Amino acid sequence: MRSRNQPLVLVIEDETDLVTLLTYNLEKEGFRTRAAHDGEEGLLLATEERPDLILLDWMLPHRSGLEICRQLQRKPETRSIPVIMLTARGEESDRVRGLDSGADDYLAKPFSMTELLARIRAVLRRAAPAIGEEELSYGDVTMDLAAHRVRRNGREIHLGPTEFRLLRHFMQHPGRVFSREQLLDMVWGHDVYVEPRTVDVHIRRLRKALNGDLEPDLIRTVRSAGYALDASPG
Repeated sequence: MRSRNQPLVLVIEDETDLVTLLTYNLEKEGFRTRAAHDGEEGLLLATEERPDLILLDWMLPHRSGLEICRQLQRKPETRSIPVIMLTARGEESDRVRGLDSGADDYLAKPFSMTELLARIRAVLRRAAPAIGEEELSYGDVTMDLAAHRVRRNGREIHLGPTEFRLLRHFMQHPGRVFSREQLLDMVWGHDVYVEPRTVDVHIRRLRKALNGDLEPDLIRTVRSAGYALDASPG
């Protein structure tokens, strides 16, 4: 009997033989699996099941893999699900389009199962802070995602909804620099029009709430690049 603690992989692929091969090998390696054979079903299952990772074919009936990626990125409940795109399109420009649409990795067909499994494990390791975690921590800051509470050095910090989402995103990717445009896509969503400078306003509010007297500023401004959660000086 498979435990619900085992990672769930959603396979969205219209080639029946490949789906059978993928699910067999994934389950042999200890993953749970669900499968969808077209884009509409895949998007529905992704929303309902909230898998730990999605293996996504580029060319699908009803909705393309690129469109599914974009739809997943627009929804807060599916935005953090990592996606590995599988496709016969191996050109560099296609790879860039796949990654730009929100995919975390890209594997051209035909591929070896050994390489795919290695990629899956690597992506899951990178995504681990966003999967199944109820509490995030960085330095002296803790976020209780279930209770929607933030503390620094035991002091409770009151944040608005946008500042909370911003801090959660930073704490899921500590040290990584994000441009204003990336933060808009990941925190506000692709389909929401917001001026990039709006990010600066919310960063200032987050800093004001987060940084008390004599406490180091945890939000680092990287000139001409963006912002990062990083206690080191910029």
